[in-house]
Amino acid sequence: MALADQQSMYAAPGQPGSPVELKGRYENFIGGEWAPPSTGRYRDNVTPSTGEAFCEVADSAPEDVELALDAAHAAKDAWGRRSPADRAAVLNAVADAIDANREMLAVAESYENGKPVR
Repeated sequence: MALADQQSMYAAPGQPGSPVELKGRYENFIGGEWAPPSTGRYRDNVTPSTGEAFCEVADSAPEDVELALDAAHAAKDAWGRRSPADRAAVLNAVADAIDANREMLAVAESYENGKPVR
């Protein structure tokens, strides 16, 4: 199948018929919650395949990284106290969610990277 045929097999994210719904803007996901960037700025998320922006993403700063690291450090002890079986159940649920959404994830990731879905 030609590259153009592979790329046109799926509608672009956010377009009618696409398996990917888009919001116009995405914030940082830190500590289980969406949070605006400390800078208050957002930047265009551009697909290399067309050079066009398809949404805005947080233009984060080192302060945002520190907040994310603080959240990760705060969560690590509770995670470490969970039994191996509990941790396995969480990771299996994540794997199941990925599997259940694999087409949507493949289209989103491929579009963001400017590559065809295979």
